[in-house]
Amino acid sequence: MEIRRKLYSRGSSFETTIPRPLLFSLDLSKKQEVVFIFDNEKGKWYLDFKEMEEEDK
Repeated sequence: MEIRRKLYSRGSSFETTIPRPLLFSLDLSKKQEVVFIFDNEKGKWYLDFKEMEEEDK
């Protein structure tokens, strides 16, 4: 499976969106954090999704 996303400029930065099919296993009712990880040896990017913990007030 291959998913391509357009990189677009927004102000002084560049952004893209995470395609919904990649989010199938996440509980979207909870806040999620996307972690982009670069593997120097392979020259590839990986995504990791982590559920954000609620901060104590």
